[in-house]
Amino acid sequence: MHITFHGATREVTGSMHLIDTEKDRILLDCGMFQGHRKVSDEKNKIMPFDARIISNIILSHAHIDHSGRIPLIVKQGFNGRIICTRPTADAAEYLLLDSAYISESDANYLNYKTLRSFLIKLKSNSKINDVKMELKTEGHKLNLIRINELMDEYSIEKVNPIYTVEDAEQSLSHFDSYPYNEPIAIGHNTTCTFYDAGHILGSAFSIIKANIDGRIYRICYTGDIGRFEKPILRNPTLQFSKEDEIIDLLIMESTYGNRVHEPVKDLKKELKKVIIETIKRDGTLLIPSFAFGRTQELIYVLHELYMEKEAPLIPIYIDSPLATKLTKVFGEHPEVYDQNTHETFLEQGKNPFWFKQITFISSVEDSMAVMHEDKPHIIIASSGMCEAGRILHHLRYKIHNEKNTILIVGYMAENTLGRRIEDKGIEYEESGRNGDPPILKFLNKIYPLKAHVKKIEGFSAHADKNELLKILFDSNLRVNKIAVVHGQEDQSISFAKFLNDKGYSAFVPRSGETITLK
Repeated sequence: MHITFHGATREVTGSMHLIDTEKDRILLDCGMFQGHRKVSDEKNKIMPFDARIISNIILSHAHIDHSGRIPLIVKQGFNGRIICTRPTADAAEYLLLDSAYISESDANYLNYKTLRSFLIKLKSNSKINDVKMELKTEGHKLNLIRINELMDEYSIEKVNPIYTVEDAEQSLSHFDSYPYNEPIAIGHNTTCTFYDAGHILGSAFSIIKANIDGRIYRICYTGDIGRFEKPILRNPTLQFSKEDEIIDLLIMESTYGNRVHEPVKDLKKELKKVIIETIKRDGTLLIPSFAFGRTQELIYVLHELYMEKEAPLIPIYIDSPLATKLTKVFGEHPEVYDQNTHETFLEQGKNPFWFKQITFISSVEDSMAVMHEDKPHIIIASSGMCEAGRILHHLRYKIHNEKNTILIVGYMAENTLGRRIEDKGIEYEESGRNGDPPILKFLNKIYPLKAHVKKIEGFSAHADKNELLKILFDSNLRVNKIAVVHGQEDQSISFAKFLNDKGYSAFVPRSGETITLK
């Protein structure tokens, strides 16, 4: 049995690993690389193998860095099943369609900008507004038919999306969903069993068992591992079926392989503190948040704070059409909630994700109206790393006012606007906010970072170092070898070294590296 590591090796995005049993080729995740657009596009558009050789795909969970290239691999000829849990299939439908829409929109906008610049230079006596009017319709919408005609006429190279909405819709027909704890046939004498990973709704540890010439091989792929005692979801699995105890290879994430989070129990206390500080300044609390998982967790904790009268009942706006849809998916899968959620909300006849002070925003007009609201309120908007979406426009209105607070509640990858806000903002806070504020550039403009920047690490959906070790030390798994993936290089190397010092056989693979289990 051969395993090749194709993505999320010494980095945290683009998860993709290939198992070759010589009769089947099973792909573990098919994730999208995220970061600088040019570098990401180059990585995302090129599959490291012919898509037609893949038998089936095991999808650990629906986050785009694990699922985002599924429409592309289908477009390139993959014709097998995408095997996952039922909540993952439901969430992936919305996430992949949204990813496709963003990809198309970004490509259309870049083509518009390229053509606009060309026409302004070509027609030196033209005014910018005249060119814009020719390339737009109904005031602000891009006239895509005219843009494509002119780019063809002048032989201007177009930017193409990684995949289209039509491609994403086509990929959804390949999804095949199953419950936890039931073996699923995925190839010749090969099965997969899902166990709850506690990271996100539907996330799973995948144990792949293959019988090759009478020898049983077991690979456990963790996907992303959740935290213990977090709201809503059950804890990561520690008790596995007896027949799945012995693991030849554990492919283990290490996002926080060398860090320890704040205690989960402090989440409400820390959030309450930030809310009250912001209200005292008569400001807005702006929270960049992933639409899937983090937003629902924030809603849940805010609901508890309001129920317990621990925070002023100011309006809360969820400004993300995608988050609104995914919150409905959460509501449709109470079978994966933890006991506390059942006791606190469901058994009391309450919906964890709706209460009087919360408003879900869909239209652009309503979103713009909230941007101009001057009374204290909370805005939760995506994208979580501030690379796209409505969060950018809220930042544009709020980032230069010291009354406001930007709250970081999740991982910000390197080279993202979110990471720059986090790093520069926290440094400015720690200096006592002395001197000129940091400067940030986004949406083609420069803004002073005068808003306060706070961070609550306890909201992370990823296990920290101690929780990763809990999977090894406290579960009934007996692991022979560990491949440490899905972490920045320093995190992965540090975690692997720690494991080796503890007597495990751990290594950090490089992209394209293959190992053989004998």
